[in-house]
This record gives sequence, C-alpha cells and structure tokens, in this order.
Amino acid sequence: MGSAGVLSSVARRLEGKVALITGGASGIGKATAKLFARYGARVVIADVQDDKGHELCRDLGPNVVSYVHCDVTDESHVREAVDSTMSRHGKLDIMFNNAGIIGSPGMQILETDKANFEKVVGVNLVGCYLGTKQAARVMIPARQGSIVMTASVAGVIGALTPHAYTCSKHAVVGLMRGAAVELGQFGIRVNCVSPYLVATPLASKAFSRDEEKLEEFAEEHAVLKGKTLKAEDVAEAVAYLGSDEAGYVSGLNLPVDGAFTKTNTALGLHLYSDL
Repeated sequence: MGSAGVLSSVARRLEGKVALITGGASGIGKATAKLFARYGARVVIADVQDDKGHELCRDLGPNVVSYVHCDVTDESHVREAVDSTMSRHGKLDIMFNNAGIIGSPGMQILETDKANFEKVVGVNLVGCYLGTKQAARVMIPARQGSIVMTASVAGVIGALTPHAYTCSKHAVVGLMRGAAVELGQFGIRVNCVSPYLVATPLASKAFSRDEEKLEEFAEEHAVLKGKTLKAEDVAEAVAYLGSDEAGYVSGLNLPVDGAFTKTNTALGLHLYSDL
C-alpha cells in the first residue's frame, strides 16, 4: 500500500463503526466524539449536559452524531442509552465509558466528606461498571466489540488528586482487567486510557484555575517537555483502542502521560536538573 493509501486508511479508520460515548458533551468526551466522526464513525453522546450535547450534534450533523440524556449512575438511563444506539444504528462497536467528576478539592482524609466520596465513586466507577455491563449485553450476541474506560494517572499512583477520585480511578483499572478476562471469550476487548492532566472545563473548575493557567501548571510539572497534552491526544488513544488496528489489544491500561507515572517526579527533577 502506498503512502496515500495508508493516509486514507488512517483517515477513515473507524468507517462503519458505531460508538457510544458517556460524558461526550465536553472535554475529552467531546474531543473523542469529534475525532470519531472525522474517522467515519456514527456516534451517540450520552451526557447530562443537554444544551452542550445538542449543540455538538448541530455542529457535527444529526446524521453523524446524536444525543441522549444519561445519568451514568442510573442503570435505567445507561440501558436506555445502549438501547437507543441499537435502535438507531443496529449495533454497538465501541463503548467509551468516559463520564467522570473530580469532586471536592480537599486533599486530606480528614477533609473528605462521605457523601462527596460516594458521589465521585458513583459517577467514575459505578458509571463504568454500568456502561460495561450494558454494552456487554448487546456485544456478547454480536461476538465482538471494544470497551474503553477513562482512568487516570491518579489510577496508577497516589497523592495526586482527592482520595475519592484516586480510589475511583484505581478501581476502574481493576474493573477493566476483570472485564477483559471475562469478556474475551466473546471477542470483546476491554481497555483503559490513563491521561495526565488535561485542561478541560471539568479540571479547570476542580482545580480553581482557568484553562490557560491550568495548562501552564500541567506543563510545568510534566515529564515530557515541548508538547502540551490536549484532549485530542487522549481521543487519538481511544480511537486506536476502538479500532481494528488494536484487534488483539485487551486488558491494557494505556498511559497518555508523557512518562509522568514512570518516575518519582520530585526526585527525577532533582536528578536531571543539570542535564
């Protein structure tokens, strides 16, 4: 295949695929919905941000992207989102369990509030569980499918984010691994992406910094220099995991973190400061 053919193949790498994206109205989910559409997929956005969801549908075209209101902590909502996708498109190839919240900003265990802890775990972990369960319900008879979950660098190491968020993202990785083993017999692949800090509206609100300041903060503490992590970079990783190019990739927690989780950052900065 010539270079033009390779480029054409990549440009339409999700041609004919149907994807359901939770939390798809903003941030990483929105970037993924736009990229999936560009790669040829039909996309259903499931979110509670109705205005933003409908706006994205108008921008990308109703024949490409549709919207369904969905609270991922409510199983009936998640089931309806999957059923709506099946009714509209006749199949579900990619389930991207992306909806998430950070919760209250307090970092110390004595500052944590039980209700907030349960809310964060409910959205981040229970949402992934319900999305995986309902996607599996329709993927098992089809004997194929790709389920991707948004984890985090906070699901690999601790002390980066509030305890509720850290616990939920560690648990998402565990859920992914268990589901990958169970569902592999049906031809279903299950993976995670674990991004470093992305300056999304959600993160900006959680860290009480505007997106520009948060991006500067992320760049300052990053290991990989000369490149700023964007939501679009995470979307590309999700697209790979959802595509046929990753046809034998399952049970992977794919870090999109510029090696951030591969070192003790404070020690590394000290050791290599003179290079």
